[in-house]
Amino acid sequence: MSNIKNRIESLKKAKNAVILAHYYVPDEVQEIADYIGDSYYLSKIAKDACQDTIIFCGVSFMGESAKILNPGKKVLMPDATADCPMAHMAQVEKIEEIRRMYDDVAVVCYINSTGELKKHSDVCVTSANAMKIVKALPNKNIYFIPDENLGRYIASQVKDKHFIFNDGFCPVHAEMDKNSVKLAKNAHPGAMLLVHPECRMEVLEEADYIGSTSGIINYASDSEASEFIIGTEPGVMYELKQRNPDKKFYPLVPGHVCQDMKKITLEKVLECMENESGAIEVTEELRNSANTSLDRMLELAR
Repeated sequence: MSNIKNRIESLKKAKNAVILAHYYVPDEVQEIADYIGDSYYLSKIAKDACQDTIIFCGVSFMGESAKILNPGKKVLMPDATADCPMAHMAQVEKIEEIRRMYDDVAVVCYINSTGELKKHSDVCVTSANAMKIVKALPNKNIYFIPDENLGRYIASQVKDKHFIFNDGFCPVHAEMDKNSVKLAKNAHPGAMLLVHPECRMEVLEEADYIGSTSGIINYASDSEASEFIIGTEPGVMYELKQRNPDKKFYPLVPGHVCQDMKKITLEKVLECMENESGAIEVTEELRNSANTSLDRMLELAR
């Protein structure tokens, strides 16, 4: 394992590369990354990266977003098959239908989506900045795609706007339900429940804190409490334990992981760097169209 890490470090210097990793990839991959974060943080890093090559340890929409934001860079994915099911759970035809129905609608696209969906949207958001951006929009009507759960959570907090929901979902977060909460709280009665807004409303209603992946990490780190039940993909445990070695963390649903994020391994990172494989390519037309919604996100979230 140390040989692989040493080789990665050497190639990083030789090829002027930067390694970005999402919180949900395996621990050993987070360990060798230059930057670890959620979608919003990593999109900012990707846009400003000065290195020639970006190695994106995550799923396809993340690499695609990085290429759209920084087209002059080579963006490589360690596993080209690592995808996000939710990223495809909205239809362009439905977006066009909603635009015909509502004159002033803003199509708000969760960053966990394909470039094609971003292209047909007005602004992208992440779970960390969705609330701020939706509040800042002048539009009364909001068509939130593709995740219904995050959309409903934002709607519950922004009551002066009219939301139209899409029926997309994250398979990992959608599996968490009220019974999961009951079992976890019975097992760990003194623990606080911190959950991601991609969870169902019945889970959010039981939570002590609702926030993005980075929000959950910061809340647990700042809290005086010592035990936490974590309602999101358990890859986040690596950073939680790094920052808080004296605190205890329990997954809301033990053993339930994002199989696509777990496809990223050290061996695949090394192979991708050696062969410069898994390159992300986007057409100029898609890049220009999708870039508008991503840039607007970065501008409104500033």
